[in-house]
Amino acid sequence: MSKTTISQIHDHKDQEVTLKGWLSNKRSSGKLHFWELRDGSGFIQCIIYQDNVSADVFELGNKITLESSVEVTGMVAEHPKKPGNFELQVKNLVLVGDSPDYPIGKKEHGPDFLLDHRHLWLRSKKQWAIQRIRNTVINAIFEYLNNEGFIKIDTPIITPNACEGTTTLFEIDYFDNPAYLTQSGQLYLEAAIAAHGRVFDFGPVFRAEKSKTRRHLTEFWMMDAEMAFCTLEENLEIQENLICHIAKKVLEKHRGDLEILERDPAPLEKLKAPFIHMTHSEAVAELNKKGSDIKITEDLGGDDETLLTEDKDLPVFITHWPKDIKSFYMKRDENDKYALCADLIAIEGFGEIIGGSQREDDYDELLKRIKEHKLSVEDFQWYLDTRKYGSTPHGGFGIGLERTVGWMCGTKHIRETIPFPRMLNRMRP
Repeated sequence: MSKTTISQIHDHKDQEVTLKGWLSNKRSSGKLHFWELRDGSGFIQCIIYQDNVSADVFELGNKITLESSVEVTGMVAEHPKKPGNFELQVKNLVLVGDSPDYPIGKKEHGPDFLLDHRHLWLRSKKQWAIQRIRNTVINAIFEYLNNEGFIKIDTPIITPNACEGTTTLFEIDYFDNPAYLTQSGQLYLEAAIAAHGRVFDFGPVFRAEKSKTRRHLTEFWMMDAEMAFCTLEENLEIQENLICHIAKKVLEKHRGDLEILERDPAPLEKLKAPFIHMTHSEAVAELNKKGSDIKITEDLGGDDETLLTEDKDLPVFITHWPKDIKSFYMKRDENDKYALCADLIAIEGFGEIIGGSQREDDYDELLKRIKEHKLSVEDFQWYLDTRKYGSTPHGGFGIGLERTVGWMCGTKHIRETIPFPRMLNRMRP
């Protein structure tokens, strides 16, 4: 007899094994108990036939409640009607940890109840599948960037200044001095490109946005990348190839999980570079034709992003935004009218996934922008130094992990894409 996991069960056909896991579902029919066992690596049906086990084991199989932890020993058999699927013909059971009155049942529960019990909701099959896909998205990002010559640089979570705007900062007391939880590691990564050329970070970021939309969290994970000697066009090429790589890995590894999530894989299968490119002006014109009242000087709202992509099979890069609605560090075009930047809008109504730009590489121009935005020159002097000593044309982007995971999974609300969501009205459990 050997120990194994459910994911390895196909290697043990007609062998006796012991599985350790949790009872995720059960039903009985006369002399048979049908169990669904979960061990973290997968799910398997366990059949407890009264004539094959002792009376005590059969009675125990009836009494054990959902989400109890157990050890199950039996023979691995191929399903008689589903070739390639395996089940366990049980010989013995051991109760490891019981689970009386498990609060999450088969009935419908409201989102608040499920979020209050998020620590248990994570065990459900759909949530299990989402977190597995999240793990693959993370690994796919690392794999792609490593293959493209990037190295990981760890940027600070506690910072003395803003990156994306002072109105969304979480302020903390840092030994009697004001400090902030990071919005992005971008500025620090820009310092590292002179040492390493291509760099990225990956970690939690924080936005004190008073937003209750299905696309917003106050704490989320983001990958920021920066590249020296990089034009906007090269930047966008890296981004679209990254998205294609992520989708490819999800499709390779998670067909079964996508079925659990009832996620049609066809839109992901159609993803290929190059994506659609249009300027902000062109996007506004198209949206106006479709009935939106967005103005040429305005940012796109969530409804605009959905409307823009509703008839498209590929994501859309919106480039050349009005300079006044974009960040101070973005380089401008030759007419000083547009920012050389792009937002990547996903198809299927999943909205903005990536934001990036060419960075302002001129010292005097960057200093002027910092003053225009009424930011502290003293606080940003270290950032200005990166333009003072060997500045280069360079660019970068940030990709939101949770929005990307939601898109891959077809999950409409971002709260399900992170193990323990932090939102405007929720910071527990």
